[in-house]
Parts: sequence; C-alpha cells; structure tokens
Amino acid sequence: MLYLVATPIGNLGDITLRALETLKSVDLVVSEDTRKTGFLLKHFEIRQPQMSFHEYNEEKAAARVVGLLLEGKNVALVSDAGSPSVSDPGYRLVRAALDAGVEITAIPGPTAVITALVLSGLPVHSFTFRGFPPRKSSARRKYLAVDEQSPHTLIFYESPFRLGEFLKDCLAVYGDRPAVIANDLTKKFELLIRGNLSELVEKSATMDKRGEFTVVIAGNEANR
Repeated sequence: MLYLVATPIGNLGDITLRALETLKSVDLVVSEDTRKTGFLLKHFEIRQPQMSFHEYNEEKAAARVVGLLLEGKNVALVSDAGSPSVSDPGYRLVRAALDAGVEITAIPGPTAVITALVLSGLPVHSFTFRGFPPRKSSARRKYLAVDEQSPHTLIFYESPFRLGEFLKDCLAVYGDRPAVIANDLTKKFELLIRGNLSELVEKSATMDKRGEFTVVIAGNEANR
C-alpha cells in the first residue's frame, strides 16, 4: 500500500493521529527532503527508514519504490509540508504506483492553499490554484494572463526572493485587485497582509521575507 500522508505546514501540533499511526507502521518513508522529514519523525519519536524522492532522481526512485510496493511493502509518501504531490515531485510516484496496480490511500491534513484561502476574506466558493509561477517576468506575465478574465479567486505559491517582482507582474496583468499575501501559516508569527495589489507591492519592498509565500488574488469581478 502507498500512503499519501499530509504533514503540518508549520505548527507540528497539526499532525493527525492517523498520520502518526501510519508513519509508525510503514516500512519506508519517502520525501523530497529527508532532513526536514527527519526532523518531523524525530520530534514524534518515529524511527522508520527514509528515502529521498526529488526532481533529479524521481524516475529511478519511483521504480525502486514501486518494486518495494509490489513486494508487499507499505510506503508513506510525505511532502516537506502539507499534502504530497501539491507543488512537489510526488505525482510521478503516484502515477507509477497506479500504473503498476498498487493500492493507494490518502491521510489528509493541512495545506497552505486552503488555509490561506479561508483566511483571505476573498470569495472561497470557487478558486484556481496555479502553484509556482515561472521565474522570468516575461514568461510569468504570459502565465498570469491565462487567468486574466477568470472570475475565480486565484492562488499562487512564490519564493521570498521573487515575491516583490511577482506582485508587480500581477498588478500589471490583473490591475489593482484585492489580494492577500500569507507566510508562516499556523506558526507563532503567522503573517497575513491584506490590501490591493499596489499596496502589497509597496509593503513587500520593506518587509522581512523568509520562507515560501502563498498569494491569494481576487478573480475578475466583471465576470463573476
């Protein structure tokens, strides 16, 4: 069995009982960064062996994990934070397991997408998650323009190093819409800054930026 186990996005107290029971019972824990996962496992006194699965080894690693699954082993796939396969390489392993006829189940838990959305104060009845945008401005603006007319609330992930430029491109493509930037969700210093995109561009220029950000932007009001 392949278990897709969601892990806390910040506060370790958010891990579920099922997640702990599963991580303690499997033969192998697979994650993108075994150091981060190792910290989580150590915190909860879990000593299962680990294996890395990232964009540079995913084809070879997927074949190895599927081989173990076909031998009857139980494997847990976890993300560095949140739900596996959401903006990390887990999808290839899931697809390979399904193609091999391996049974899969999910242990749900926190995700920054939904947490930021419900805290944003923007419409939640329909939304589009776009993940990480391209790094270069020209490609990023084309990427953003796909949803320029969309009435749905838009959600993105972004690096602290590119947040300011990303917000500038959003302002250029979408106009001065209401938006929210979120960081350190569920942690002691949880940060949510609400305002129009022009305000967020100004605030992001002076703020201390660490860790990945979730950006939530209102959809095109004219098309709602």
